[in-house]
Amino acid sequence: MYTTIKQAVKTVVTKQALFKYEPFFRFLLYQLYKGTTYQCVVCAKKSQRFIALGDDKLCAYCGSLARDRRLWSIISGQFIKAGTSILDFSPSRSLYRILKQNTTITYASTDLSGDFISDFQYDITQIDEGNERYDLILCYHILEHIEQDMVAMQELYRVLKKGGSCIVQTPFKEGDIYENYSIKTEKARLLHFGQEDHVRIYSVNGLVSRLTQCGFNVELREYTEAADNYFGFKPNEKVLICMKE
Repeated sequence: MYTTIKQAVKTVVTKQALFKYEPFFRFLLYQLYKGTTYQCVVCAKKSQRFIALGDDKLCAYCGSLARDRRLWSIISGQFIKAGTSILDFSPSRSLYRILKQNTTITYASTDLSGDFISDFQYDITQIDEGNERYDLILCYHILEHIEQDMVAMQELYRVLKKGGSCIVQTPFKEGDIYENYSIKTEKARLLHFGQEDHVRIYSVNGLVSRLTQCGFNVELREYTEAADNYFGFKPNEKVLICMKE
């Protein structure tokens, strides 16, 4: 039902208006989900259940997905402090809003597609910023869209300050990285890579290797949760913390 309502709203409301008024729409929606069974770590609202989106769980109040909640649980506890400068690629709207409201940090978002709220439209393979500009870079579900992924990784390393961290996640598979640049159509990419605008599927070891070649020291964090957990995380999740020393 949620997906049907969302698609109907998108046919009559412009993207800009949807971005602007989404908090109000979600406030109304949340009234149907209030409860005490679960809690979103992003907005701290409790609900009787998350909204099921396939194998994912969406917060009715702020719109966070499971991966957004995981990312927030990582960065809010360890990486964000007064004075932190952050660059966020194609940000979750739920995280964009909470980070934008934090007046103790410098937060910039970027998106080239126009599908996300952003301050800039940087090409990740040619970021229009000086060297060592940011303390923290959020590169969540981005690299699997980029053909020249190692060029993008080199750019991330360049604009990251020494001592800074870039947090990376993509879909993962077992074995080796699978990529084939001759696959160009959306239909073929969906068949081969699982999404119409993906150009590869990484393995964990393959992605770690490429990031390491670009200069990063990489820490793999693995999370395991009960399937029906209180905060609505994914049962199994891998996140790469990429550090510049």
